[in-house]
Amino acid sequence: MSQILILDDEPAILQSLRRMLRVAPCVYGSQHFDLQIETFVSARAALERARHEPFDLFLTDYRMPEMDGVSFLKAAKEAQPDACRLILSGYADLNALTRAVNEVGIDRFIGKPWNDYELVSAIAQALAHRELLLENRRLADLMRVDIGDLSPADLEARRLEAIEPGITRVSWAADGSVILEPDPESEAPAGPVI
Repeated sequence: MSQILILDDEPAILQSLRRMLRVAPCVYGSQHFDLQIETFVSARAALERARHEPFDLFLTDYRMPEMDGVSFLKAAKEAQPDACRLILSGYADLNALTRAVNEVGIDRFIGKPWNDYELVSAIAQALAHRELLLENRRLADLMRVDIGDLSPADLEARRLEAIEPGITRVSWAADGSVILEPDPESEAPAGPVI
């Protein structure tokens, strides 16, 4: 379940987004994302919630009375640096867009009125990208070793083993050929790590 926080100072916009995201499938490639949505009209209340609950994605309006969307996302990024960040705005302000990219690293700037398909696609793409980054970090953490003692071939074998366990073990037949599917009846020894 992907946790989504949506912030907009207009309750009608929040209702419309919530209704649309409940019915539209959030899919990117073969990945399907079930969305759990929380909405807020107050940036301060949304920030307080973000400090205590994990979210996968923040979607905010740009222009709001308490604070603008970039300021909100900057504070949200401090609390949850791995969450996706999208801005929804009816104002095509190039300076605001540049600021959002440079200060906050937003994933997407979406114009109002939005196209439902494009918005759901942007959310799915951002969530898929987040999952990929988190998986890469997890794999990098698995691979942390003292590389001074390992050859490049050993490092590659460890990387492959982390992705697909068992991929670097080879079973050899008596004639020197590689056994692709070992016979469960035989006790063929595993060959060297390649």
